[in-house]
Amino acid sequence: MSLLAASCAKTSFTDQAAANSSNNTAKTAVALVSPPGDVVGKVAVGYQGWFAAQGDGSPWGGWWHWPGSVDPNYPAWPDMRQYTAGYQSVYSALNNGQASRLFSDWDQSTINTQFLWMQQNGLDCAALQRFNPNSPEGPIRDGITTKVRAAAESFGRKYYIMYDVSGWTNMQSEIKTDWTSKMSANTSSSAYARQNGKPVVCIWGFGFNDPNHNFTAAACQDVINFFKGQGCYVIGGVPREWRTGVGGSRSGFLSVYHSLNMISPWLIGAIGNVTDADNVYNQFMVPDESDCQANGIDYQPCVLPGDLSGHQRVHGDLFWRNFYNTTRAGAQGLYISMFDEYGEGNQIAATAETHAGVPSGTNIPALDEDGTACSADYYLRVSGDGAKMFRQQIGLTSTRPTPPVLAGPVSLTPQAMSGAIIRVYYSAVTGAPCYNLKRSTTSGGPYTTVATITGGGFFDNSGLTPGTRYYYVVTAGHINGGESGLSPQVSAVATP
Repeated sequence: MSLLAASCAKTSFTDQAAANSSNNTAKTAVALVSPPGDVVGKVAVGYQGWFAAQGDGSPWGGWWHWPGSVDPNYPAWPDMRQYTAGYQSVYSALNNGQASRLFSDWDQSTINTQFLWMQQNGLDCAALQRFNPNSPEGPIRDGITTKVRAAAESFGRKYYIMYDVSGWTNMQSEIKTDWTSKMSANTSSSAYARQNGKPVVCIWGFGFNDPNHNFTAAACQDVINFFKGQGCYVIGGVPREWRTGVGGSRSGFLSVYHSLNMISPWLIGAIGNVTDADNVYNQFMVPDESDCQANGIDYQPCVLPGDLSGHQRVHGDLFWRNFYNTTRAGAQGLYISMFDEYGEGNQIAATAETHAGVPSGTNIPALDEDGTACSADYYLRVSGDGAKMFRQQIGLTSTRPTPPVLAGPVSLTPQAMSGAIIRVYYSAVTGAPCYNLKRSTTSGGPYTTVATITGGGFFDNSGLTPGTRYYYVVTAGHINGGESGLSPQVSAVATP
């Protein structure tokens, strides 16, 4: 972990006790079904944790969810600057000449880095995806669950098990066994999410009208009843047409949906631009929230950054519109889809900024694909601002407040002090987790970073040579280890 990432690790955001009671006239006050907890009043991220690499020592023994052969049209490429471990991929070097390395979730350091990003951006909870544990993926998923628990405990985040039942033939019996014999042990962790005093479990995939989710309403109801009998608070990842039982939802499931504690409709495929987002708000979110209120159910719709390879993101405008719509709809919780899903291009984790950061000879898009430069951590920063709007730490606004690239501080003032110390004052920048103070004895540089600062508005640079003139600039720091441009240069002479 770099000095910059480590020095920013204590950034935190306070939770408000009444996370969904509005003091903003632009939002309708909503009577809470459940009091604030680890999912109500909170922002969760979908966390796959399903990447492995050749040579990482994992039970998978090779590439897992990363391409094992060159796919020139892979949807997205990670920015690797903050990972302490990386593995040479099957791709050629990046366009900047650096090796094309990829991370593995089997490394505890990978998951630690990603949970640090969640902490730095005020993202409360990770919904850890869990597919059929009796498949060949079972051993690696078990191991990664242990690593997620450790990271959540270390970085003050919550997590819960999110069963994805897609294609799970013997789901009805095997999901119960998996919970009682393995996953329920996680609820002893201080980091395991609880709502209304109960451990949280999500089941994603009930009621979808396709062959991969061919479960009867009775079987789904039996599983929900089982988890409630185990004392759990049960979230359902359901089709967006869950209320009407048409389109993507099977008919005859409404009573199943109404037996859930929280409903989280899946909106991938429904929102590809801002107009789609507003249509979903009117057609689904507003009546969904009304139905949930009437039936004593909490509501947690998806917030989507958009498909990078599908050119949907418009440098964060689609993502922000989703935050705005879900907040003004009065949702009890938000679910970002997804944190680390590079294979579908809808990840918010650090991503290659430009063409220089992707493998040569490929069509893999970078964050500047629409012509607007974005820092690798940009969608993490948008998520942080969206989380603050949802928690009413900033006002409800349809205008995205997050700049794609942080500007440098606009002012820098040096003050020579006794003891060969120069105190350098700098102006704060909205959204910057830290600042890098740089120094040179030559006007115009080259500069050397002398401090990374997370608080205050000044730094005392000591140990200088009396009579020497020192030149300073400062940059705003990014979570990914990058930084803004240089501020204007200032100078001062160190005094004895």
